[in-house]
Amino acid sequence: MSEGIVAQGTVAEGFEAVRAEFEATLNEERAGHSAQLAAYADGQLVVDLWGGPGMAGDSLTGVFSSTKGAAHLVVALLVQEGVLELDRKVASYWPEFAAEGKGDITLRELLAHRAGLVGVEGGFTAEELADDRAIAARLAAERPYWRPGAGFGYHAYVIGALTGEVVLRATGQTMQEVYEARIRAPHGLDLYMGLPEDQEHRVLDVQPMDPTPEQKRALAEGQAGPQSLHGLAFNLNHPHPTDLQSLPNSRAVRAAGPASVGGVGSARGLARMYAAAVSGLDGKAPLLAPRTIAEFSQVHSAGQDLVFGQPNSFALGFAATSQLYRFLGARSFGHSGAAGSQAFADPGAGLAFGYNRRRFAFPGGAAPEAARLAKAVWEAVTGR
Repeated sequence: MSEGIVAQGTVAEGFEAVRAEFEATLNEERAGHSAQLAAYADGQLVVDLWGGPGMAGDSLTGVFSSTKGAAHLVVALLVQEGVLELDRKVASYWPEFAAEGKGDITLRELLAHRAGLVGVEGGFTAEELADDRAIAARLAAERPYWRPGAGFGYHAYVIGALTGEVVLRATGQTMQEVYEARIRAPHGLDLYMGLPEDQEHRVLDVQPMDPTPEQKRALAEGQAGPQSLHGLAFNLNHPHPTDLQSLPNSRAVRAAGPASVGGVGSARGLARMYAAAVSGLDGKAPLLAPRTIAEFSQVHSAGQDLVFGQPNSFALGFAATSQLYRFLGARSFGHSGAAGSQAFADPGAGLAFGYNRRRFAFPGGAAPEAARLAKAVWEAVTGR
């Protein structure tokens, strides 16, 4: 256990308990842990904290699947503007997608992780995983692993490539280009899908998990086979299986910014993006109208996740965050990342939350401490 780490940064009046909780989490972890926490209330920054070895408030790390939140904010914006239609068939935008019985899959089903396209035979090369167009081309020719709509399972490495190809066919721009022009640059977000070379000096490599002996045993006992749905979804079926923990430590991945897992950012960037989405920033209107938020935050898949083999739930492109943290409002939406990042908006509370950590958390996904931090922030915002 690390001792004596002092949280750096600031909190607004009334958020002192959040600083205390964050500092407690820093000191409960094993030595070497570092993290960032940020939150907005009604578009105003109220929490901006960081701590641990090597971590600064503006440090950037790979945020893994928290990238999916940025990607699907693009989709939500385009649906709101009528450029995309949720109940239109994917193949009407992308004709090649209709191969192997996929012609009736709608954009709504795709966003809800119901398409059954979690991976490909033989797996993806490292070069393909950094290239959304290459992923999309291979998946267009693939037969689904379950009947589309019959169930759902996490499309871990591929959902952003699939929805990104729809964005490209409808707009002539990649997901990354729309995000940069419409969302990141206008709002000054420290959250990138495609990190410029001149920002590389701010990047901290993601550190591998540091499991206890008991945690190592649990990981070994839960290891999925390479040809299972879990193995396919996490590219364990390739002759050189993907090491998820080191994926964003590649400059090629950071530069390309694949929309499922390749984002690079900070807690500030994560929280600010969701604040821009639901509250508006610096006099700008919120990106999303209440009707759009209601549509995209609605639970579309719930029950047994066929990839994880356990209960899970999804909204449209986003995680159903209200199901993960039951104190949040029912319209809450966001996405976590494998190393432990967590980011979401609770529109009813006017809350936008971002948490990022450098060392990969056990057992992967939203870090356990994120629940405590989210509740502390929510209580400070709502006064409950």
